[in-house]
Amino acid sequence: MKLPAFVCRVLFCVFGLLPACGWAQATLSGTVRDSLTQQPLPFASVFLANTTLGATTNEQGQFQLKNVPAGSYDLVASFVGYRLAKVAVTVGTAPQQVALRLAPETSQLAEVIVRGRRHANRPEDYQRFIELFLGRTSFSRQCRIRNPRAVVVDYDAKANELTASAADYVEVENQALGYRLKYYGLRFVANFGQQLVTFYGQPVFEELVPRNANQRQRWAANRATAYRGSLTHFLCSVYFDKVAAQGFLAQKIRVIPNPPFARADSLRRQLLRLRQHSPLSSAEQDSLDRWARVYPSLQLLYTAPRPIDSLRRVAPDGKVYLHFTDYLQITYSREPPDPLYPGPPRLPGGPPGPPPKQQVSRLLLTGREAELQPNGQLLSPLAVLVENYWGFEKMGEFLPLNYAPLSPIP
Repeated sequence: MKLPAFVCRVLFCVFGLLPACGWAQATLSGTVRDSLTQQPLPFASVFLANTTLGATTNEQGQFQLKNVPAGSYDLVASFVGYRLAKVAVTVGTAPQQVALRLAPETSQLAEVIVRGRRHANRPEDYQRFIELFLGRTSFSRQCRIRNPRAVVVDYDAKANELTASAADYVEVENQALGYRLKYYGLRFVANFGQQLVTFYGQPVFEELVPRNANQRQRWAANRATAYRGSLTHFLCSVYFDKVAAQGFLAQKIRVIPNPPFARADSLRRQLLRLRQHSPLSSAEQDSLDRWARVYPSLQLLYTAPRPIDSLRRVAPDGKVYLHFTDYLQITYSREPPDPLYPGPPRLPGGPPGPPPKQQVSRLLLTGREAELQPNGQLLSPLAVLVENYWGFEKMGEFLPLNYAPLSPIP
């Protein structure tokens, strides 16, 4: 089955990969122990998910992470023969002590892991996963999964849904940005009926070693390109009231029901039933094509830029919330789209539009509002849906939380 022509919506339950906008830093330290015996675990891996910040425990099970930018993180510990441990931490300016307890893997879990590793993926299913997980951007083409046998991919034809997971981690090497990611606990779902892609986990970034000064400069330039115009960049702009100053235009899109759709859909279904028994005439086929182009809803674009108080809410305690109604259309004008971006979906059977000249995305809240952190991170990573250009960008543009843009906000 080929990938559908639509541009999938993406639920950002993993895209907490948000570079820091502020400068405050602190130190995290603590211990990693066996949850049953309370014995320290020497040489365990400890890292802040979605960052390049990690450490290995000493013989007493102790670790220390210095110069951690302020913000909210998942602190993760990994040790062979134990389940992954995760603790949510909020970093300010004061040092923190954190205790991590790892539970030994049960024999039942070990059996599941062994079966998963013996699972043989169908090549067409794995290729669909690669395109939706890594993406199809210019940077994504320079990404590869170094341990493909660790990924278990399944397609459910009845649900029209593709899923992927890994018992340990998926290792992704990004030669465009100069990072290697170990993506722990991957859970990936692509529902083609709902046109929705979701994936989440706890990735840790490792800096690749450049071969020479030219490669170091290329990686730095590509990272800046990935950051500019991104969802992260926009959220930082909203938090600090710098939307227009950073090159963004936010406009409201209202979605309303299309009155002719119910009748057109009923007539279309009747013709589809007739086609099961006998071929349609040319006139009937024309009608079927015309009714298929009647959409269930209409989208009205309000051309006036949205004021900042229609994008966010600042609470009395100083917390900032992403807060808006309907959809937002976000246009970034200071950088052209990726050359491989096909543009937004067009009407079925309609001619292709001209190549897009700007990065145009759509944003939808999954709830009433979403709390923003000073570093541009959403407190709840399940809080937004993105479409169009941001939905096109995937793993090829992922940056760690502690990435510092050359021109930070504010």
